[in-house]
Amino acid sequence: MFLGLEYYLVLSALLFTIGVIGVLIRRNAIIIFMCIELMLNAANLAFVAISRDLGQVEGQLFVFFVMAVAAAEVAIGLAIIVSVFKHRETINVDEVNSLKG
Repeated sequence: MFLGLEYYLVLSALLFTIGVIGVLIRRNAIIIFMCIELMLNAANLAFVAISRDLGQVEGQLFVFFVMAVAAAEVAIGLAIIVSVFKHRETINVDEVNSLKG
């Protein structure tokens, strides 16, 4: 059973909206990173859905590169969070106002 492109795009928009709301509302750095990943995955879903609908591979190739960049972002972001937590003993973004040692 094939759902129409509209259903995938609506789901993608809903996931992206949840991610944006999470980034704007939450103050925990790890939760913010999770919401950014949710937004990236929502964009990936839209790329794959449109690629499937058009019968082309370019959207799926673009998703591969987005996933590679997201993996690098997670690795570097978590390293920064761990470093900040060691020095400040908090990951609340409101309490961490500078990266000075």
